[in-house]
Amino acid sequence: MSQQGSAGNVIAAIASLFFPGLGQLVQGRILAALLFFVVTVVGYALWWLIVPAVIGAIFHLWSIIDAARFKAD
Repeated sequence: MSQQGSAGNVIAAIASLFFPGLGQLVQGRILAALLFFVVTVVGYALWWLIVPAVIGAIFHLWSIIDAARFKAD
């Protein structure tokens, strides 16, 4: 996963689409994966409160974009 747009980043983005944080985990970024997973799941779990659900959706989308745009050093 060397550059943005590589096949590894596309796979990571698709993984994050189905399971937030999984793309970051595939890329080896454990802390980022945990953060995206916890915030998204808690946001979705509180769906009856509008603000946490919106925050969960935003973090889910951010997780997908972050996995797709990641550049390894």
